[in-house]
Amino acid sequence: MSTAAIELRALAHAYADGTPALRGVDLRVESGESVAVVGANGAGKSTLLLHLNGLLLASSGEVCIDGVTVARGTLAQVRREVGFVFQDADDQLFMPTVQDDVAFGPSNQGLSPQEIDARVHVALEAVDALHLAGRAPYRLSGGEKRAVAIAGVLAMRPSILVLDEPSSGLDPAGRRRLIELLKSLTQTRVIATHDLDLALEVCARVVVMHHGRIEADGSPQALFADSALLRHCHLEPPLGGLPGPLSSGRAA
Repeated sequence: MSTAAIELRALAHAYADGTPALRGVDLRVESGESVAVVGANGAGKSTLLLHLNGLLLASSGEVCIDGVTVARGTLAQVRREVGFVFQDADDQLFMPTVQDDVAFGPSNQGLSPQEIDARVHVALEAVDALHLAGRAPYRLSGGEKRAVAIAGVLAMRPSILVLDEPSSGLDPAGRRRLIELLKSLTQTRVIATHDLDLALEVCARVVVMHHGRIEADGSPQALFADSALLRHCHLEPPLGGLPGPLSSGRAA
């Protein structure tokens, strides 16, 4: 079997006060997959994502990225492969201009000025934000900030993108642009979201979390049609309905 892009083995995590957040999570994500992680507040979605590039380290169990175990000694290597987009874009945008923000990561990789400029151009073009290059981030709309935050990650050329609630706070037009952007990307994508309609459009696979465990793992059409599962995990079905024939899900 080939090496997975992401593999979690019996991953557990407890907060400093002893509260368990993840309880023995096993998950394998293949290269190029687009996987939505859904669940109610407190289900463990964000905590799981924070382990994927070492922002949190496992209390027990193991996280592997392209066969490399995430540990203090491998964080630099892992973070070259895993780009993380936070829920609040303001957590990532802090430079005077959009150009400077997107260039920040590549500038710390020891690249030449010409290569940095090329990466910034390609990344901003990918998110349709070249026209924002000279703008101050604080003057951008929520959707524009989200696009620029994604561009900053893309400029690092990661093989895996991890996005925490990317549609949060966006107006309908900004959300639609985000969905089309996410659909166009070729990297392995793991997206934590409450937006089941976004998951249905962008992801071929959904992982449902409940109380720190994976409750179900399968196609969005199958899992979102399972009313008992959604009720149990305190989720509502997609507002837009479920197009097409159902696929078979696989219980975790």
